[in-house]
Amino acid sequence: MDNSPLQTVRLKNAWRSTHPWIFQRLVEKPAQRPKPGAIVDVAGVDGVWIGRGFYNGHSRIAVRILETDPDVPVDAGWFARRIAEAVRLRRDVLRLDDISDAWRVVHSEGDGLSGLVVDRYGDLLVVEFFSAGMFRHREWIYDALRAEFPGCRFYSFADDHVQKQESFDFRGTEPVPASIITEYGIRFRADPAGAHKTGFFADQRENREWLSHRVAGKRVLDLCCNTGGFGIYAAARGAEEVVGIDIDEAVLDIARGNAKLNDARMRFVQADIFPWLRDAAARGDAYDVVVLDPAKMTRDREQVIPALKKYLDMNKLALGVVKPGGLFATFSCTGLVSEEQFLDMLRRAAFYAGRTVQVLKVSGAGPDHPFLANVQESRYLKAVFCRVVD
Repeated sequence: MDNSPLQTVRLKNAWRSTHPWIFQRLVEKPAQRPKPGAIVDVAGVDGVWIGRGFYNGHSRIAVRILETDPDVPVDAGWFARRIAEAVRLRRDVLRLDDISDAWRVVHSEGDGLSGLVVDRYGDLLVVEFFSAGMFRHREWIYDALRAEFPGCRFYSFADDHVQKQESFDFRGTEPVPASIITEYGIRFRADPAGAHKTGFFADQRENREWLSHRVAGKRVLDLCCNTGGFGIYAAARGAEEVVGIDIDEAVLDIARGNAKLNDARMRFVQADIFPWLRDAAARGDAYDVVVLDPAKMTRDREQVIPALKKYLDMNKLALGVVKPGGLFATFSCTGLVSEEQFLDMLRRAAFYAGRTVQVLKVSGAGPDHPFLANVQESRYLKAVFCRVVD
């Protein structure tokens, strides 16, 4: 990391946006191409300085603007200040330490750190790189995080498709021991070295908590239950019966362990939810509370319509096993599906299922997943809580 003057990248067209992403087609190819993720100055078509950020000639996103003050260098100190600010929001403003020792520390563009996600699970920090720039400057990031979380452990990774798009190569860090975390008094095992993303989804914390206060004495069905979050909350908060369904036996093993951590009595079934729900409806089986929280359907814009069709099919089937007057909580973590599209899908699912759905609450990820008003891309989770009237 030298202090030589930054290379300047010029834009081909006028730039009026405050969005941090500038796409390849808008950028002049530099004569000397910087390495993927190098920090550059960005000048408009008129030569006027616009900002400073990561350049990547291999990625669809050519520039990720980080700083718009010409007097502020993007260096180790810059990362330290940005990360300290992100931590201060979670600790001092949101007071998350009072609720949990598992929360998102950095939410990419939402915290002005495009291409970086950091999750905290007790003393374990899971660092995910979505851009070559963040990967390239990872030592600055680790130093900044150590200053905020003395003695922390790190687990770092980047998805294969990201490495391909962004043109960097990272095998990830060695597996680390899992961390036992607590949120709202309920314990979970976060195991990022396992096959499943960061090991635990803290984004649903407030949604789990809200729903769990409406399940006492009820029959609860947790579809696509993953490591058991909603079901375990329900069992711990007095549900009479809880059934968790997932197609992946490996996550159900983790879910069973999580249930044991909380002395939570619930049954887990390894099954594809489509035939399972058809069979349950044919038997006339019905539940007071049904949760449907499937994995991301697509990251490809061309696949949004097929993804919505799949959401429609699964929501229609799930509505078929909710008792009249029962609660239905349905979720989408597919960022490319908007809230408006998701609600429209739910309207159609209710129509095809012949049910009247009363929407009680629409929400998203917890406040440790902020998004900037001018960067809606960071807003990915849609949560809809309904009552199925008849």
